[in-house]
Amino acid sequence: MKVLFVCVGNSGRSVMAERLFRRVAAGRHEARSAGSDPHRETAEPTVVEAIGELGIDASDHVAHRLDDADVAWADVVIAACDGACPVVHGKRYENWGLTDPYGRPLEQVRAIRDEIARRVDDLLATLAE
Repeated sequence: MKVLFVCVGNSGRSVMAERLFRRVAAGRHEARSAGSDPHRETAEPTVVEAIGELGIDASDHVAHRLDDADVAWADVVIAACDGACPVVHGKRYENWGLTDPYGRPLEQVRAIRDEIARRVDDLLATLAE
């Protein structure tokens, strides 16, 4: 299965979700991330640090604007944001309603990361069915 994680900025939640999914899926499924309105070129520094604590490097992330090719590629679309999330019709779609890590201290970003990790595990269990 191909999973697309979307958000507004593609610098926080969707990055963590994509990287965590890739690690746990271990090649069984593919993942990408994109944002409807990326506001910076790279991942948020606290996101890079929090995901790095798990041995995952996100320092090479380059924000990507969501486009039709991304949607066509995906079997599953996960909106990782808590407000004005991109909605995609015609695909399996879930909105996880996650708090934005932007500007939050590391301990709060860790909690968001851990919630994403739990949801990624749950998603992978459903893909295995």
